[in-house]
Amino acid sequence: MASKASTRRNSMNAGDSTSTSDETLPTNHEEIKIGAADRTKDFGFLPIPARLRYNPEKPAHFGLLLNVVFGFASTLTVANLYYCQPLLIQLSIAFGVSYDEVSKIPTLTQAGYATGLLLISPIGDLVPRRPLLLGLILSSASLCIGLSVTKSLKAFEAISFLLGAVTVTPQIMIPLAADLAPPNRRASAMSIVMSGLLFGILLARVLAGVIAEFSSWRNTYYMAFAAQYLMAIVLYLVLPDYPAKNAHLTYFGILRTMAKFAVTEPVLIQACLISLASSATFTNFWVTLTFLLGGTPYFYDTLQIGLFGLIGMLGVATAPLVGRLIDRMVPWFATLIATLILIVFQCVLVGAAGINIAAVIIACFGIDVGRQMQQVSLTTAVFAVDPAARSRMNAVLIVFIFLGQVMGTSVGSRVFLQFGWRPAAALSLAWNGWQLFVLLLRGPHCQRFTWLGWEGGAEMRKQKSTEKSEDVEKQPEERIESSDSSETAPTRQGELPEKSRTEVQ
Repeated sequence: MASKASTRRNSMNAGDSTSTSDETLPTNHEEIKIGAADRTKDFGFLPIPARLRYNPEKPAHFGLLLNVVFGFASTLTVANLYYCQPLLIQLSIAFGVSYDEVSKIPTLTQAGYATGLLLISPIGDLVPRRPLLLGLILSSASLCIGLSVTKSLKAFEAISFLLGAVTVTPQIMIPLAADLAPPNRRASAMSIVMSGLLFGILLARVLAGVIAEFSSWRNTYYMAFAAQYLMAIVLYLVLPDYPAKNAHLTYFGILRTMAKFAVTEPVLIQACLISLASSATFTNFWVTLTFLLGGTPYFYDTLQIGLFGLIGMLGVATAPLVGRLIDRMVPWFATLIATLILIVFQCVLVGAAGINIAAVIIACFGIDVGRQMQQVSLTTAVFAVDPAARSRMNAVLIVFIFLGQVMGTSVGSRVFLQFGWRPAAALSLAWNGWQLFVLLLRGPHCQRFTWLGWEGGAEMRKQKSTEKSEDVEKQPEERIESSDSSETAPTRQGELPEKSRTEVQ
């Protein structure tokens, strides 16, 4: 009965992370122990501090300090993707080319990032992540030196592509934070790392613009490589070693299973479809915001428009509160609340974005809070499906988020320029409606491979949901104990029935 109950637990809906097997991380614990404690050096020569070496008897403590370090590391690395955007005019002057030619730089950087998501971030399920993270951040820092000194546009473009490819550090850290954090703080831990990622997106444009305004644009990349080298030193001193989780797989096996997950896991597919539209909505807002505020009736200058990034940062700063809320709820319901928040604030934009600046400010804050809450809750649900495959599933999810960004930028900009602010905001509202539709197709307590429908009731609180599932598992065992045939079966695990004990004696 114990094995059957365990099977039932593992098949419960991944949306309720407390009812899956991820409470006993890692799933292939026996395999992880083999040789894991013998690893004492990074890259074969760099000693790992003794206190950070993997010890299965004394797991690393994932406290607030380490969580904040993860967040800052995400901020400093993801910013690499966005430094170039406010520098395009200065780059065209420095390289003596047209705006059209330098416009390829952001595209190449994002293309490199997409390549890294597909080919590098899944490696987190195959190799120890401490040396992987250190290697990635040292690589991105070194490439920033190349961007600082090169005088060739072609070299700048090539380095930008490579920089984008190795700027996947946050996508390695998010699954690692989920593995290291205690189950009751998992969403909070991921929320802080994701908030660092969003801070980096918003902060990069501000820093690059300010530095280029008062000095050379090259100083932006000098600052970037110095900050990342400093972060590499910090990570070396505080990042605990955590062994590989899938030693039996090969790199191509990792890629193959990632493709399989993308078409066979209902929870992952549901999260991807929601994230695609949500990311498009988020990007549509921030891209068209410049057009909205720069035209009638506001006519704001570049500095005033840039200050709206601070409002977005206030929304991101709610990460700890959002994470604690999600930790207490079944992730499906947290996603539902976040989606409704997005719909409400998007309605504010549709109604008054081009009429009163207060509507824009309110919507700016609300959309950032709702988007962050939605992404954390969806990621929490996806990570609960298979703890040994978190990096791969995260890579699939992030690819859809990236596609959503492309869709939001291109389609949203075109609609705004051709039809105005209200149709562009209404487009995002339609995308919000799609998110709600996809979410409602599959209930909060469905079993892992249930594609459509509603199962297991509607309990919102994670603890109550877990207790309910445990009670269901206990009922068959209680029936066996009270049946007439109980003398031929153990009454408790590891205990012989009365008749058998008598025969043995």
